[in-house]
Amino acid sequence: MSQEFVPDDNKSQCPNDDSAAVCEQEVVLLTVVGSPKGVRETILTLYRLGFAEVGDWSPVQRAANPKQVMSVLIRRKRADSAPPRKSGR
Repeated sequence: MSQEFVPDDNKSQCPNDDSAAVCEQEVVLLTVVGSPKGVRETILTLYRLGFAEVGDWSPVQRAANPKQVMSVLIRRKRADSAPPRKSGR
């Protein structure tokens, strides 16, 4: 399995990089699992809906089922950001 899917067991306060902002982000992982065609079509559908760029997804990897593949999208947002307000319409 690719390193992209290996959890980070580093329990320190912050990764060893120059950006403290990384520590203040909430991370959400979205995983698409299915046939190669189904995964590609789902990623393209989400792109057409404006959800994510095709290039934002991880490379396709083999899944537990030999007939399936998977791809992961990682979304980061500031942990202290408020959810968007609903319009009063």
